[in-house]
Amino acid sequence: MISIKTTNTLYAPEKVDVGIVHIGLGAFHRAHQAVYIEKSLNRNQGGNWGICAVNIRSNSQLVDELKANGCRYHIAEYQDSQNVELREINAIRDALFAGADKEPLFEKLVSPKTKIVTLTVTEKGYYLAPADKTLRQGDPSIQHDIQNPTTPKTAPGILVEALYRRKELNLPPFTILSCDNMPNNGSLTRRAVCELASHRSAEFAQWIEDNVAFPSSMVDRIVPAMSDASRERLQKELNCHDQNAVMCEAFSQWVVEDNFPQGRPDWEHDGVQMVKDVHPFETMKLRLLNGSHSLLAYVGLAAKYKTVAQAVADEKFASLIRHYMSVEAAPTLDLPQEVQVQTYIESLVSRFANDSLQHQLSQIAMDGSQKIPQRWLSGAEELLANKGANKSADKADLAATALGVAAWLFYVRGEDLEGNQHKVDDPMAQTLKELHSRCADLSYLDSGSLVHEALKLNDIFSTKLSQNEIFSHAVLNAYQTIISSGVVECLSFNNRLLNNNTANLGG
Repeated sequence: MISIKTTNTLYAPEKVDVGIVHIGLGAFHRAHQAVYIEKSLNRNQGGNWGICAVNIRSNSQLVDELKANGCRYHIAEYQDSQNVELREINAIRDALFAGADKEPLFEKLVSPKTKIVTLTVTEKGYYLAPADKTLRQGDPSIQHDIQNPTTPKTAPGILVEALYRRKELNLPPFTILSCDNMPNNGSLTRRAVCELASHRSAEFAQWIEDNVAFPSSMVDRIVPAMSDASRERLQKELNCHDQNAVMCEAFSQWVVEDNFPQGRPDWEHDGVQMVKDVHPFETMKLRLLNGSHSLLAYVGLAAKYKTVAQAVADEKFASLIRHYMSVEAAPTLDLPQEVQVQTYIESLVSRFANDSLQHQLSQIAMDGSQKIPQRWLSGAEELLANKGANKSADKADLAATALGVAAWLFYVRGEDLEGNQHKVDDPMAQTLKELHSRCADLSYLDSGSLVHEALKLNDIFSTKLSQNEIFSHAVLNAYQTIISSGVVECLSFNNRLLNNNTANLGG
């Protein structure tokens, strides 16, 4: 019988003021940042740090449903399939859909009560090129914001206009806190905002540079997308009849750079790690957890698995990600002193095996062109540089990363070996489709042209990596094996190398 613990709100929600505006209202925000604010409000019996959560491009239905329920909802935190905590959340005090009319949003952003703006808009929402992290000024949405700065479409454009209005009113700027999976997400957010602001004036961009705080943060919690099946499960298992409820794992981590000139909640009393430098934590999480997730997604989907737990239950996949983390990712990290890397790796494998979440690989596979540069490729560059590039690196050192890139390239063609089609949800989907179309007449023996052309996509792959013979040959070999024999055969071959290397580490 399932063990259920319940935690209810202890404060009067209607007496809480909004001090945080969050852009990107979705399942992750409701199960992560909002939970930490809920804990703070419970502990302080209310306060001034309620959230106004906003969607700017899609999912107006969620906003409507939340508002209809007074923005109250529940999260189910699963330790495993038999132990769960059902938590009531009232930290979101207002919800907005800022589509064509963004004035209600600007009213919130310009309010003197707003001290912090947080974001979960995914990597693509910053409009930065994945390879060199410069603003994609040719993107139609960014072009719109340049030409129509008072009616922006993008998150960077909204921040620029809100800061401009605050400056004109002599109001101090809010702090901008990115909660997306990007290394140095604070400085990258600063770059996107300042580069866009420079089109209004160099003086204004410099004002932002000098006066606006962009702390970095690292967020960690596995939150699968909700479905009708998961809502039905919550009704049956927990008697939770809440259309806006969210399922997630029990584990949660938030590491935040302590740089908030206008003040902040006392998060440190609720489990938030307030630090001077987030970088060691964020690169560790990106390359180990997120990198393994993406590896399981593309290789697992090619093997016909649907969920993370299904894939990692296969010992070949568990061996693959252990090798990737131990041999390919960990050597590139400047780990926090308190982290024992092998313990952390095994904790991730255990979290991935939590079959209560039913975390869909297809969800993780979305937006791969934006994710894999920081999850795999930056680490691969460092590993090759540390090994002396072509001179002394062992080909097996990049076996898992190369297999991942090959499986991603296979996935983005939009169909499997049997011709079954699937949707490729990616900002570069059309470019990737055209790439495969140009090479459609090639047999697998000639697929070197396809791999070569793919690695020339400089929005994804740096020149250092695309021109590295070890890396390109490893990707080509993996791709040819996937096309000719399937990913399981490719994995079986690679695992002979992987197991040897992992055994040498004592893993």
